[in-house]
Amino acid sequence: MNKQDLVAVVAETGELSKAKAGDVVDAMFEAIQKALKKKQEVRLVGFGTFSTSKRKAGKGRNPRTGEEIKIPATTTVRFKAGKGLKDAVN
Repeated sequence: MNKQDLVAVVAETGELSKAKAGDVVDAMFEAIQKALKKKQEVRLVGFGTFSTSKRKAGKGRNPRTGEEIKIPATTTVRFKAGKGLKDAVN
């Protein structure tokens, strides 16, 4: 399922136009993104939790040349599925 498929399902389920459903989906994604940018956790009960995690800097190797390279520290996004989602999938 891609974003357009999601918009179509939201439009059908919520009895909205596709344009309005697209705005709703975009607003939801934007709200999650803003919260994660502020290092806040986003908990959707029954679905899952989005959070951020810091990854330490490290060293790696270029597989082509074997040269050692520095890998910078980064902040990544984590998702932990909730019980409702796990039960629905299983």
